Amino acid sequence: MSAETESRQNEIEKQNASACPVIQAIDQIGTPWRMNIIYALREGEKRFNELKRATGARSKTLSDALDELVDNDIVTRRMEEDAPVAVYYGLTTKGEDLFDVLAELDEWAKDWGEVAPEGPNSRLHET
Repeated sequence: MSAETESRQNEIEKQNASACPVIQAIDQIGTPWRMNIIYALREGEKRFNELKRATGARSKTLSDALDELVDNDIVTRRMEEDAPVAVYYGLTTKGEDLFDVLAELDEWAKDWGEVAPEGPNSRLHET
């Protein structure tokens, strides 16, 4: 395959992938850190250090994942200016709506996937 043909093929694949709503949705939530944050926020708002403890993420990893989730309107960031200044993160309606979808995906995984080990990544079973 020539370089030009390969480049054209890559561009077509890229356009097809970006046009698919499922791929776009997975791109917004589809990392383990983002999923852990979403699960940690399911019971209500949490501060950064609470999320850090709940997810086991390093500060930079957590900060980057939170920025992505906020940018995608899945998580809200609320700052209280009173001393001491506090920043809270919570799920938007869009974020809360993920739980029905994730429950369906969990059922699919139980039927067709390998059994997940118990641990911090097995939180969907708690919904």
